[in-house]
Amino acid sequence: MKEKRFLAGIGIHIFLVLVALGMIIPFIWMVLTSFKTVTESTQMNPFHIFPNQWQVKNYTEVIRSNNFVLLYFNTIMMMLWRIVSSVLFSAMAAYAFARLRFPGKNFLFGLVLFQMMVPPQLFVIPQYLMINDMGMRNSIFALVFPGLVSAFGTFLLRQFFAGLPKELEEAAELDGCNIGQTFFKVMLPLAKSGLIALGIFTALFAFKDLLWPLVVNSEADAATLSSALSKIQGAYAVNYPQLMAASVLAIWPMVVIYILFQKQFVQGIATSGGKL
Repeated sequence: MKEKRFLAGIGIHIFLVLVALGMIIPFIWMVLTSFKTVTESTQMNPFHIFPNQWQVKNYTEVIRSNNFVLLYFNTIMMMLWRIVSSVLFSAMAAYAFARLRFPGKNFLFGLVLFQMMVPPQLFVIPQYLMINDMGMRNSIFALVFPGLVSAFGTFLLRQFFAGLPKELEEAAELDGCNIGQTFFKVMLPLAKSGLIALGIFTALFAFKDLLWPLVVNSEADAATLSSALSKIQGAYAVNYPQLMAASVLAIWPMVVIYILFQKQFVQGIATSGGKL
């Protein structure tokens, strides 16, 4: 039995190593390609894994042609405001659906679930018309607008609030707390793990968002990293080394954030029961 368990453990570890390599090899290939010439990046015979001469000019050219400081600022502001608004408003809606009684609660929560099942691309035109009527195109608010409230966040946090003991609310009511005080001072701190999980998912979804920034912010000064990368790729010819260099410059902030907050990432995803 010990020998079988040992062999099974070796097989599992080999499988996990192969999966890890399959996930990290594209990133390594992206970094290597960013230092190649255009010929080396597309040449198949002979096939070049490492560049013959490391070309730093790909990075200098990309930085020269793109204002990465402004792109970082727009992307970070979009992520921060989406996290703040989504966590706050989704928590308030989730608490109402989980703990309060009001007419039409089940019907309204059904609409939230229905929104989760509908492709988000269907809301692009109505949201664009709303932003255009408000005169807020090419602004940070336009980037944040679709993420003010999250149907997924409302559903996720509702499960946390529904699992909290009712005695907590009764004790807060006896102490003279109203609904708002009970929510902010008693219930919200107890849902900390759920708030962290929602913040993580919101940050990742905002960072990867491509369609909405392309639609609502057409000016270069209001672009995000994802929309700027999509414009580097040409219609007929692509400079792959420069595209990979821009990709490296775009993803390194999230890599640093993940390294610094790896424990919170893992705990948040494990707590939510979701996957990336």
